[in-house]
Amino acid sequence: MGAYWPEFLKLAIAHMLAVMSPGPDFAIVLRQSLAHGRRTAIWTSVGVGSAICLHVTYSMFGLGLLLRSSPAAFTVLKFAGASYLAWLGVRALRAAPYPPAGVRAAPVATPGAHSAWTTGFLNNALNPKAALCIIAFFATLVSGTTPIPVKMGYGVWMSLTTMAWFSLVSVVFTRERVRRAYLGSSRWIDRSLGVVFLLFAASLVASSLRP
Repeated sequence: MGAYWPEFLKLAIAHMLAVMSPGPDFAIVLRQSLAHGRRTAIWTSVGVGSAICLHVTYSMFGLGLLLRSSPAAFTVLKFAGASYLAWLGVRALRAAPYPPAGVRAAPVATPGAHSAWTTGFLNNALNPKAALCIIAFFATLVSGTTPIPVKMGYGVWMSLTTMAWFSLVSVVFTRERVRRAYLGSSRWIDRSLGVVFLLFAASLVASSLRP
């Protein structure tokens, strides 16, 4: 394994920079944190990280080349991702506001662990930018002679660090002070995040239609 440390370090740094940049994954974890609390947000984060394994798997076994070289396949992925992001955006825009402080709130259904995990997984799995990012990393930073077990180790690391980063985001944005601020302006925050999701969706559609 020692011979692969330089390769691993380049991959790890590039991946962390990509994960920490704002995007649909950050937006969904942020909303889950504010709207549903820490447990839901962390399970969403685990789902996001799990989807990294999907991207790594098809990148390792050459299926990533199909997305990279087939405009039709990549367009299908873009439209699937845009549809999912648009659905999330509409849900956020239609979210009921929380009542003012001191007013008893009606019971709100909190997503279970499986539902939260699925939300995070689909958010990343259907994100064509995430797919291309992983494909590009394995095409440019990982040697074709690197053994499959080592590549699998890279994938596990990328998945776990993704989970860890978004779990940290979950912890930060579920602090009591942050939650209280959210409850005071939940309608506008949800609307803003809804617009963000719709803008991500529109961007994907526009890039699909661009000649």
